[in-house]
This record gives sequence, structure tokens and C-alpha cells, in this order.
Amino acid sequence: MKKILIIDDSALMRRVLSDIITSDSRLTVAATATNGLEGLDQVVAHPKDFDTIILDINMPKMNGLEFLEALNKNRLKQRVIVVSTVAKEGAKETIRCLELGAFDFVTKPDSMLEAKGDSFKVKILRTICAACGLEIAEETVSGQKPGPTQQEPVYGKLEGNSMSIKSGKAKRRPHVPKGAGSKKLVAIASSTGGPKALQQVIPFLPRNLNAPVVIVQHMPEGFTASLAQRLDETSMLNVVEASDGKMLEKGKVYIAKGGMQLRIEKAGSAYCITEKQEPARNGLKPCADIMYESLLDSDFDEITCVVLTGMGADGTLGINQLNEKKNIYVISQTEATCTVYGMPKVIAEVGLCDEVVPLDRVAETITKIVGVH
Repeated sequence: MKKILIIDDSALMRRVLSDIITSDSRLTVAATATNGLEGLDQVVAHPKDFDTIILDINMPKMNGLEFLEALNKNRLKQRVIVVSTVAKEGAKETIRCLELGAFDFVTKPDSMLEAKGDSFKVKILRTICAACGLEIAEETVSGQKPGPTQQEPVYGKLEGNSMSIKSGKAKRRPHVPKGAGSKKLVAIASSTGGPKALQQVIPFLPRNLNAPVVIVQHMPEGFTASLAQRLDETSMLNVVEASDGKMLEKGKVYIAKGGMQLRIEKAGSAYCITEKQEPARNGLKPCADIMYESLLDSDFDEITCVVLTGMGADGTLGINQLNEKKNIYVISQTEATCTVYGMPKVIAEVGLCDEVVPLDRVAETITKIVGVH
């Protein structure tokens, strides 16, 4: 049985979370705490007693951010799920928590009625199960099977001329290196653990990178602007949240807006971003497969596809389609450096990778392929 520690200053929220957790027979609430200091004392006293920690941000004595900083200072390795609001300041704090090593976050509902609803329950259970390495127990969600999510592998559905269904391996088209004067693009897909991983990639790219960089990071609306701002503060490249109609420029980074689907489309002799309110695909909005598919009819001479840490298989279908038509170079993150070895695992298993590299070498590898101008 997986043991959970709940740290939240609201007695009502602790009760709601406890009820959600104990609805799954594989989970138990091992302890609760009313603030970060109280929670830290429990972790220090029993460092191996908790499989996952549920952490609020705004608490007295020690908030969630300070709690994570204390874990790092004391070298205490814990899987922490942050429960956060989408308020502007809360979004900034949540991004910082993810940078400090939080496993993932779940948006805290605006009302207690929503907190007691199925949607919040599903999100909490799925995230805890992912953190604990468990399958989601569908019967725990009011007897109804929820829709597909990023945890559900979809690579079994790969189709196309270059894919052998029996072997599960793609027939990889050879990559053709292109010179400095060619039209290039870097397209990155990341999910759980992505905000922390991106902090180890984007700030290490050179200011004169010879391509624009587009990122699909799985996040809900309200958080991607703060993620872009944090990356912009630490990077030589200009990092912005993508917006509809924005033209792509070399040496700039565009992060897909949470709650929207991003595509890259031709605009005269250049390319621009289009973002629309569309249905989620496989539970994802934004979805990396959609971004990659939008490049199928583009005239980029070379597309560098990068797959970072995350659950599920988002990106593999789109990259497989690009492999059939375009000159691509595919980089994926190593298992040892991933928070969750899902998306990079799938892209490697189907044989689409040119290189599998540790996180601290991803920026170097991108720069080697793309070059500078």
C-alpha cells in the first residue's frame, strides 16, 4: 500500500483529499500536517515512510516553496505533488516549485463544490498513481471510465508507410545535415517534469541559435505565461508565451499557451503560430502531436524534434508522420535524467531517435545540429 502525506492548512481540504486518496484501496493517508514546518518535521523523522506528498503552497510558518527548498537543502528525496490555484502569483510560485523538483501539480478548484466533484478527484488520483508508479483504478472514479489522458500510451496506434506494426519499429529516413543558410526549426515536447527540465535546456542555448524554438509543455491555462517569464529571466534567448499570429524568428523561444492547440503555418515567405480553442487530443491541450503534424507540408529544410520527460506518448505519432516526409533529427532524454520516462521511452522504442542524451547535454546537442548564425 502506498503511503501519502498531506500538507495543507485547511482542515476541510485535508478531509477532501483524504477521502479521495482512501477511495483507492492501494493508497492510504499515512499522516497529515497543517503547514510546511510540521510536514518537514515528519519527513525528517520518517524519511522513508511516504511514497508521495500532497503539498499546498500558501500556508503559515512555512509555505510550500520553503518546504521544497528545505527538502533540497537537507537532500531529502521525496515525490511531491503541488496543489495550486491559477491566480497569477500562485502560477509563479507553482512554476518555482516545479523547478525545485516537485513531481507535478494539480490545480486547486475555486470552490469546495468543485473540490468534491469527480474532475478534481480524477486529477488527484491520476497524479498520485503516476507518482507512485500505479495504474489508474478506473472503478474509483464514480464507476465511470474517464477519457484518455497523457498517462495512457498511444504508440500502439502508430500508423503510416514507415511504421512496421508487427515489429513496432519505424523505418527511419536518414537525416541530412543542412548548412547555416538553410531554414531550420527546433520543436520540443515535454510534460511531467518538463518545467524543471526546460530550465536545464533553454538557458544553455546560444543567443544566436540558427532557428526558432517552439515548445509544447503540457500545462493548463494560466501557467504557461509564468513558465515563459521564468525561462526568459534565465536565458540568453527571448522566451515568450505563444500567441495567435506571432511570427517565428531565429533565436526566439515560443511556449504553447495552456488550454490552446498550437500549429505552425506558412505566412508569405515566413512562418507564424496559430492557436485555437480546439478539443483536447488524448486529453491534452496543447498537444505535441498536433504541433508536429502542422509541419508536414512546411518547407523547413531541417526540423530538430526534442522529446523530454513526461507521461504517455505525446509527440511520437506526429514525429513518425514527419519522418515519412521531412528531413528531421530526433533527440530524446535518457531514462536516468527523466522525472517520468514515458514520452522519451516511446519515441526511442519505436526507433525514431537519432540520439538519446542526458538532460545536461540536450542543449549542446541541439546547438550542434542547428548551428548558429
